[in-house]
Amino acid sequence: MSTTTLRLPPELRDRVSRLAQQSGTTAHSFMLDAIAERVAHEELRHAFLEEGNARFARMLETGEGLDWNDVRTHLREQAAGEASPAPQVKRWRE
Repeated sequence: MSTTTLRLPPELRDRVSRLAQQSGTTAHSFMLDAIAERVAHEELRHAFLEEGNARFARMLETGEGLDWNDVRTHLREQAAGEASPAPQVKRWRE
């Protein structure tokens, strides 16, 4: 494992120390967990954006997609616990 130095403002260092102690862990472990959580979050966000961009490109290429009104109705029905068929792909441009 490599070593990296973090220069923390005193207020942040004190907050980390206090929370680590309350969590029953070391400040080092607390910071590692925080960094790992942020990295995972950013990786997931980037994957989400990449997938969205790929789907949008595919929509532009094929001229097919989901109608927002159909999607919204489906989501509302699902949220209400109702059985709702998935929206169907439609041509939206020729």
